[in-house]
Parts: sequence; structure tokens; C-alpha cells
Amino acid sequence: MGKRNQSAELEIHLLREGITESSHRVHAVVCDQRGRLLSVAGNAETAAFVRSALKPFQALAVATTGTLERFDLSDRDLAIICSSHQGKVEQVRQVFNILWRCDLDAAVLQCPKPTGSQTPLQYNCSGKHAGMLAVCQQRHWPVQTYLQPNHPVQQLILSKVAELLQMPGAEFINAHDDCGAPTYFMQLEQMATLYARLASGENLDMERVVRAMTHHPNLVAGEGQFDTELMRLTEGEIVSKTGAEGIQCLGRIGEGMGLAIKVADGAKRAKFAAAIHLLRQLGWISPAIAETLAETFVTLSKYKRLEVTGELSLV
Repeated sequence: MGKRNQSAELEIHLLREGITESSHRVHAVVCDQRGRLLSVAGNAETAAFVRSALKPFQALAVATTGTLERFDLSDRDLAIICSSHQGKVEQVRQVFNILWRCDLDAAVLQCPKPTGSQTPLQYNCSGKHAGMLAVCQQRHWPVQTYLQPNHPVQQLILSKVAELLQMPGAEFINAHDDCGAPTYFMQLEQMATLYARLASGENLDMERVVRAMTHHPNLVAGEGQFDTELMRLTEGEIVSKTGAEGIQCLGRIGEGMGLAIKVADGAKRAKFAAAIHLLRQLGWISPAIAETLAETFVTLSKYKRLEVTGELSLV
């Protein structure tokens, strides 16, 4: 491991009335659109499953195949395809709209049904699944097996990710995400590079994905959720997508820079506190926006708050 690839990790402390009760370790990486490592906290070669932070790149299967045009799908549809939504009425209707326009029934969705729900439409990944099914309809591919890694729609997604990272698709390790779709095991440097390229503005299809997410942040997550609130407050300057098990990825739009975060123990609360801390250090958000976000994601209650120690180090 070369020294340039690592530095001190961030530490997130949960303070109860000022006394440390729990702690989390965090790795973070900033890369540019050429894949160059710019700064790091922890180990830049830390590897993890990218989880739902992959969704904007899975959405490229829709954006690059004429599927949007074929079924007259809008940026709102594209936003819900990228989402980890809350199953709210507005969000579920948007997923249903995709299936309706593609002449598909909700029964073809192979994501789980949330507890207490009668339909998989309410599952947080249903938009992604609807997008995959839309591509299958457009290309006349079988819909019954769309989640299998060797299915053409999954191979198409893999080819898009491999092309962006300039490496053979056969080198990627995949596993099933909780929703049943493949997700990929990759280094934080690779995740940060993907988001740098997503935010670079140099590709029209990725630019449309970013525009859909930043113009319709309420569909990407939901009221009071980190991705939605950050993109709403920054008004198109940052694209943000969370993933399970402590993954958070962000891109600085128009500047070709990406930030990837992994909390070692997978804690959701820690990644948001780390993101706010690092975005402020990088100058991607103003102190006022940082304070607004901190009211929800750092100050957890009257008695509890999170404290971040550590900084990104230049390489």
C-alpha cells in the first residue's frame, strides 16, 4: 500500500450530553473524472458493495437505449428509476407510470413487497426494477429473468460501468442486493471516479440522469431524507445517492469531482455526518447549508449529537 493511498480515518462519535457513547470509523475518497486520486481519509482502496449508489449507472441502460423516447418517459420517471424511495403515493404513482407506459403489470416486478404492503411498487428499489423492465420491453428481452446476472439488461448495465471505469466487465465481483438485482464490489476510488464522471457534464446521457435527480430530488429519496434535502438545498450543484451499509456517493456537478464514503461498521447516521463535514471542508456547500443539514443529521435529539474528527488529506 503506497502512502499516497491512505491517511488517518475520520472518526464519528455519538455524544450523549457531551459524553462519547459510541464511535464509528469512516473512509472517504475524492477523485476526478480521469480517475486520479485527489484526497483521502482512511484507505482509498477500501472495497465494498456499491449498493444503491449504483442506481444512476443502472439508469444509463434506460437513458442510452432509446427507452425514454420509445415509451415517452420523462425526467420524473428517470428520477424514480434512480431512487431509493419511501413508498409515498407520489413515488409509487411514478413507478406505476413507467410500467403502464410500457404495457407491463406490477406483478412482473421481482423486488420484495415491504412489510404490510400489498404490492412491490412500494419497495424502495421498485423504480430501478421498472427501469430495467422498460429496457427489456424496448429491446424485446425476456422479463421473467431480468434479475439474473447473465440477462442482457444486466450485461448492458455492467458494460456501462466497465466502460466508465475503463476495465473489463469480467473483472467485477457481483452479488445480489437486497432487492435481488446484481450489485458490484469495488474500491472507493472507483466509486468516486464514477460519480466524478457522472457529474462532469461531458456525457449527454449522464447529464440527463443528473438533471432528473437534481430537478426532482423529492422522488430520489423523500421529504427529510439526506439525498433529497442536500440536492434541494444546493439547487443543482451536487448529485447525491446513498447506499446501504454506510455507503454515500456524491458528485460536484460541472467540476468532474466525486466523493465516496464508507462507514466501516455500516452505520447510516455516521455517513451523513461525515458527508456534511467533508462537503464543508471541500467547499462544496456553504456554512449555512451545512448548519441546516446538521439540524437533522448531526443533532439527533435533545440529548444526542454526532461529532466528526479528522480531515481529508491531499495526495
